[in-house]
Amino acid sequence: ALAPKDGTVFTPETLAAVAELTKASWQIPYSLRVDSITNFQHTRAFEDDLVVEDLVRDPRNLGEEELADIKEIALAEPLILNRLLSRRAHVTAVNVTINLPGESVNEVPEVVAFSRRMAEDLRARYPDLDVYISGMVFFNNAFSEASMDDMGTVVPAMFLVIVIVMGLLLRSLFGTLATVAVIIFSALTAMGIMGWANIPLTPASMSAPTIILTLAVADSIHILVSFFHAMGEGMNRRDAVVESLRLNLAPVFLTSVTTAIGFLSMNFSDSPPFRDMGNIVAVGIMAALIYSVFFLPALISILPIRARKKRDGKKPAMECYGDFIVRNRRFFFWGMLVFMVALTVGVTRIEFNDTFIEYMSTRYRFRQDSDFITENLSGIYSIEYSLEAGEDNGISNPEYLKKIEEFAAWYRAEPGVEHVMVLTDILKRLNKNMHGDDPSYYRIPERKDLAAQYLLLYEMSLPYGLDLNNQINVSKSATRFSVTVENMDTKDFLALEASASAWLKENAPESMFSYGASPTIMFSYISKRNIKGMLTGTAIALVLISAILIFALRSLKLGLLSLIPNLSPALMAFGLWGYLITQVGLGLSIVTAMSLGIVVDDTIHFLSKYLRARRELSMNALEAVCYSFKTVGKALLVTSFILVAGFVVLSFSGFRMNSDMATLTAIALVFALMADFLFLPPLLIRIDKDKKGETQ
Repeated sequence: ALAPKDGTVFTPETLAAVAELTKASWQIPYSLRVDSITNFQHTRAFEDDLVVEDLVRDPRNLGEEELADIKEIALAEPLILNRLLSRRAHVTAVNVTINLPGESVNEVPEVVAFSRRMAEDLRARYPDLDVYISGMVFFNNAFSEASMDDMGTVVPAMFLVIVIVMGLLLRSLFGTLATVAVIIFSALTAMGIMGWANIPLTPASMSAPTIILTLAVADSIHILVSFFHAMGEGMNRRDAVVESLRLNLAPVFLTSVTTAIGFLSMNFSDSPPFRDMGNIVAVGIMAALIYSVFFLPALISILPIRARKKRDGKKPAMECYGDFIVRNRRFFFWGMLVFMVALTVGVTRIEFNDTFIEYMSTRYRFRQDSDFITENLSGIYSIEYSLEAGEDNGISNPEYLKKIEEFAAWYRAEPGVEHVMVLTDILKRLNKNMHGDDPSYYRIPERKDLAAQYLLLYEMSLPYGLDLNNQINVSKSATRFSVTVENMDTKDFLALEASASAWLKENAPESMFSYGASPTIMFSYISKRNIKGMLTGTAIALVLISAILIFALRSLKLGLLSLIPNLSPALMAFGLWGYLITQVGLGLSIVTAMSLGIVVDDTIHFLSKYLRARRELSMNALEAVCYSFKTVGKALLVTSFILVAGFVVLSFSGFRMNSDMATLTAIALVFALMADFLFLPPLLIRIDKDKKGETQ
């Protein structure tokens, strides 16, 4: 899009710039067609001849009267207005049709780089002209650019924050370095296996290393905290490592498996990049398990790590917190129950919706350019139809032409529709031309043979590259019907297409019926189907995780009980989102499956220590809750803080799918900590009663 700073397109200098850009755009790689107001094939009658020529010729030598005539023609032409020229004539477009062969991943970047060089050259030669670039090719490229931007900014910042938070909470330089080694090796292992498996890097899968760097911390933290605790109790280094592994091997294994299951459930997604991301993260989680169990213990056995001795007579903070929860268990049980239910109700306010152009932050040039073009000229969303006439050469049939004209009139009356490109606009103009440019003949030809002759004469007069092959098939049995709409959200866009399909069914011959097709429609249905697929995957993951917990905990009651703190964080997070935002799109469709695997970790570690206290140490429920806080409370706090900090940093991504996913996951992790620290202990005391009833 070209926007002259004086607000007037129809000046010799601006039209010269448009003509130059039009000519140069044929050199863009894979360009198939270039349309602009300068090369628009204007038709007019001259005596008994039909003259077909460029609307603008020799722009630098145009006088005021000629410029006024060209402007009048352009603003009256349906194929130009709101497509190549704004209604105020202050912005014009050069529309380049790109046909990618799909043989190389470099095709899109190649087109984008070439186009940007052209734009920079044009800006340099025409400083009074603002140049904006948008379209589906640039939209696809923006995904990759946003991901690469994250890899260069958000990921390093996230890693730095994780290391700093971990160092502050562990207060051990060598313990922090050992954990950093584990998470780096885990991410590298996952990405290396991805490379061997020839899994392509996509904007979604490129977030996998970031997620692995965050999640791989948890196993190491639990082993390290138990190791420090044992050394603080007076154990030597070797015995402390053995005791830490004895306490944590089973829960670390369980949390890794359940987290991996949560991410593997993303294979139910209809979007291959999300499937790839889930698989890569699952591999990274299992790699973290192996490094945490085999590499980390060996490393801390040889590193000069020191642990502070336990202060005599002073109760650990977590043990004091456990006593506080036990004393106030009824208050926290009912208070958290009301809080959880109130937030979960917000889920009913959620609607599944997306606005694809808003995937990119406004800090990206693509988003800025697209917003300008949408506000001043036209949107980049489209719906395409192939409307069959039912017979060869049937597109000249007046009845067929009248029906597609009715369809165009219906579309033009719909809210949000900015432009409709239909063959009848050309035929009506040709009919007027062939009757001496009499305006009363600006209508569809009344006879089939006349329409066919007009089209033949017109096509024979068109220059190479500007023929009607983009609108008519070879057998002349179907025409292309193109609709451009403003940047709608998914719900409204699909509703518009559904209404159009219903109109065709009710008003057009059966042979003419066609569903709309375009990249925007594809994205809309992927979003809708992806949400359904992820709900199925989450349900299956929940069943598998529940079965594993029941088997591992050797308790049907506690296994089923764990479903409450495991499910409630995601429901509460979505409920809060429902109250504040309401819309859930493609990026958030994976959060339930992903967060389910993550939030289970805290519950497993707490329950494993609780059951050890009950079964091995013969404690009652009250004592077992306090023991759980004493042995695993600090580790749960540390891992939760690190995970939340990591996802909060990721929420600053300019790629909305990543930022929304990170924001909602961070909220779910906060609610998971609240559920395990404030609700699970009172729930255990209430449900897991002793025979003597002392828990009451």
